[in-house]
Amino acid sequence: MSSTTALVRHRVANYDAWKTEYDSFAPIQAKNGVRAHQVLRSQDNPNEVVITHTFEDLGKAKAFFAMPELKQAMSKAGVQDDSLKVAFYDEVEAGTLITA
Repeated sequence: MSSTTALVRHRVANYDAWKTEYDSFAPIQAKNGVRAHQVLRSQDNPNEVVITHTFEDLGKAKAFFAMPELKQAMSKAGVQDDSLKVAFYDEVEAGTLITA
């Protein structure tokens, strides 16, 4: 099954406050096509985060990121606008490597 992953990178004013807002937005994510997510936090700067959201296809991903509610939630969560970068990737391969 193919999918599209949105890779989101940004800085936040305060990680803990951001994470609370992010978690509260989960039902809206699910309702609007986010099938899976991952949150990564920088070891060098705890207020720099990378988030992945997996969608069925690019159309659903772009529609999600165009939602006014998302922009409002990001602002409320303290996302620094000048740091926001969103890129879309199609899954080509996935797997688990096991060492002998």
